[in-house]
Amino acid sequence: MDARDPELKKELDATLHARRELGEEYESALVDSFLDKVDQRLDAVVDRRVRRHLAEQQMAAARGTHSPGSGDSWGDRFGFGVVSLILAVPLSAIGAGTTGSLSGLMVAWAGIVGVNTVYALRTRPHFSRRREKPSDWEE
Repeated sequence: MDARDPELKKELDATLHARRELGEEYESALVDSFLDKVDQRLDAVVDRRVRRHLAEQQMAAARGTHSPGSGDSWGDRFGFGVVSLILAVPLSAIGAGTTGSLSGLMVAWAGIVGVNTVYALRTRPHFSRRREKPSDWEE
């Protein structure tokens, strides 16, 4: 038993003491009773963690920020960047080849940069806002 939960340790000690006094015929009832207490303790811990997580998500939603793991991961951003660079090659060739000048290439790259900028602003809205002084709640 872990020393981090002294109440549960006391419950186990009491259960073992009761088992010694009452005998083996009450062992399954004592074990079931102790396991019910452990189950209640685990439910309370899980419930507390779920409430904390929901509160953090609500705070993030109220501030207009993404909570960690809210669908936009580093892998998503990396994948978008890689696809953007891969598509840049044929778009550059088409842009430069159709006009035969630098202007077509510049239009193609302006489109690529524009799409990436919109994606970055959509996934990271704080890039477009000025940084205000953090409140006492943001630490």
